[in-house]
Amino acid sequence: MIPRESKMRVERLLARAPAVVLTGPRQVGKTTLALEIADKGGAAYLDLERPSDRARLVDIDAYCERNSGRLVILDEIQRVPDLFEPLRGVIDRRRRDGRRTGDFLLLGSASIDLLRQSGETLAGRVAYCEMQPLNVREVGHANVDDLWHRGGFPESLQAADDEASFEWRFDFIHTYLERDIPALGPRIPSETLRRFWTMLAHNQGQTFNAAVLAKSLGLSGVTVGRYLDLMVDLLLVRRLVSWHGNLGRRLVKAPKTYLRDSGVCHALLGIESLDALLGHPVVGGSWEGFVIENILSGLPAHASCGYYRTVGGAEIDLVLATRGRETWAVEIKRSTAPKVSRGFHSACEDLQPARKLVVYPGRESFPLGRDIEAIPLKRICEELAP
Repeated sequence: MIPRESKMRVERLLARAPAVVLTGPRQVGKTTLALEIADKGGAAYLDLERPSDRARLVDIDAYCERNSGRLVILDEIQRVPDLFEPLRGVIDRRRRDGRRTGDFLLLGSASIDLLRQSGETLAGRVAYCEMQPLNVREVGHANVDDLWHRGGFPESLQAADDEASFEWRFDFIHTYLERDIPALGPRIPSETLRRFWTMLAHNQGQTFNAAVLAKSLGLSGVTVGRYLDLMVDLLLVRRLVSWHGNLGRRLVKAPKTYLRDSGVCHALLGIESLDALLGHPVVGGSWEGFVIENILSGLPAHASCGYYRTVGGAEIDLVLATRGRETWAVEIKRSTAPKVSRGFHSACEDLQPARKLVVYPGRESFPLGRDIEAIPLKRICEELAP
């Protein structure tokens, strides 16, 4: 079993907050992580998808009283949103008795609604952690190509062969379309949503054009925008915003979209092997999205990010404001002999970043001239880790 960075984050948050909300897509490893914590500390675990476990919380005050002194783990908490109100009362009573940390670990697959519900009801009582698919720091540099091709969901990455990995991802997509999304409430035809999801995969790393997608799907631009909101909420798609500043430049302001897991992107496109990926038109956008997800997985919560593009062609794939608020400009290249474009130099003249980096698939860092450094993915991820 691969040790997960999120475990340390959750344990750290439980040491300072009465409740911790752990979000992440299905099958990312939230339950496995929670059960590890439960085994270690004798916690009580309930899966709220099971009617028998939900029945135990009919009288939540009595249940919490019976388990006083234990961490209570509630999995798939979004299934029973009415629990937040009584949980607040339990937490407040325990606070008055002098207990202030480590009461509840709440797991959920959808982020925005869960954060809104918990934030409104448990304000001042809850901390948050997002669990993401496996990253390059967790699996090591030797497995970068497998991680890129198969994606970071543990069962996909650790499958016996490429065929088994592809079948797992195909089933993952089918389950989301046929079961998980309908269970959350949206009445969207599964075939329409699959087409939309696949279009986003084809356009990996491109600016989001609702009008073009709407025309292809026979829908309105508003509806397509709502579909994107849903996929972002489910932590399946990243919406990377334009980096704004008082630069006096005409900027491209539409967000860029990336499927957050590269393996899911490849499954939607029918890419079954690394060789097929390397010859596919999406290879550049796929690598770019993969690198961005790995970098952002290690950023502290206070960091900000975006892409920079002017109407005149100046462009940076990823702009980061990191520790100390210094700005980093990051260009992403799949080549082992990377070169930067004139547009990158022009964008750096606009932003004056503290560091100018080109992330590439090699293992050694080296200078490219004009204060630009080529850097391996694992190294930049290690530098940015909190």
